[in-house]
Amino acid sequence: MPILLFLIDTSASMNQRTHLGTTYLDIAKGAVETFMKLRARDPASRGDRYMLVTFEEPPHAIKAGWKENHATFMNELKNLQAEGLTTLGQSLRTAFDLLNLNRLVTGIDNYGQIFDSGPDFFDLRNTLTLLDIISR
Repeated sequence: MPILLFLIDTSASMNQRTHLGTTYLDIAKGAVETFMKLRARDPASRGDRYMLVTFEEPPHAIKAGWKENHATFMNELKNLQAEGLTTLGQSLRTAFDLLNLNRLVTGIDNYGQIFDSGPDFFDLRNTLTLLDIISR
């Protein structure tokens, strides 16, 4: 059951506009929406779980957890606003803490240890981080 975590930069710099007038945040939202639509077409995506995390301070950074439904995820994505600071380090830590918490809850690290059967159980976790990169 793959978990796909989307970490979205919601710092004020994401309000910058491209030459077409679209904000960086709108581009990031559009990328996630497109990914979700394309992924939904794949029969292997039936067990996927999604998380939406922003650059806000925890616990406010978690917009949609892995138990939220698709509609909640998409609604939270749509309502994201760009404000505040870029806290990349803290945001990445929050994202990986959440993924590791899921491993703890599911007991995946203990799977197969009773019978010493090795790593039979595969846990796929992916993180997609969308942020603006400013060259100085």
